[in-house]
Amino acid sequence: MKYLVVSDSHGDRQVLVDLFNHYKGKVDYIFHCGDSELPADDPVWDGVYVVTGNTDFDSRYKKAQVVDTEEDIVYLTHGHLSSVKMGLMQLDMQAQEYEATIALFGHTHQLGCEVNKGRLFLNPGSILQPRGGISVKTYAIIESTTENFQVQYYDRNFEPIEDLSFIFNK
Repeated sequence: MKYLVVSDSHGDRQVLVDLFNHYKGKVDYIFHCGDSELPADDPVWDGVYVVTGNTDFDSRYKKAQVVDTEEDIVYLTHGHLSSVKMGLMQLDMQAQEYEATIALFGHTHQLGCEVNKGRLFLNPGSILQPRGGISVKTYAIIESTTENFQVQYYDRNFEPIEDLSFIFNK
């Protein structure tokens, strides 16, 4: 299974249109981890799993979603309600509750991924306003197999970022 993961687009609708059109038919699932600042009924969300962020004020968004892809159970949240700036413990407990194999989040605008006890935690960074040591506007593609998670980060030009490619055993 291939998953496109993006977050923190903060009103830049066109980048989402470009991204989703580029990957149409190339990925199995698309996830947006919140802070889009778009209406929940925007047509851009057709076929996209999306959650609310701390700058989304449309009450129709869900705070979290659980998606069974047949390969994985994905727990999707923005992270502000999981205190991700303080660590991943609360997010881990939430993901455990649903027996999730992948926990996706945003909020910090800092990309990162790690596996703990077989569960992949991934922040795709921000497609608009990156923070931290890597100042590239990013999103991520996860390829999940029965053996491992392959994670590749990309820039806004759909180019893979060479040093940001990871393989984790399940």
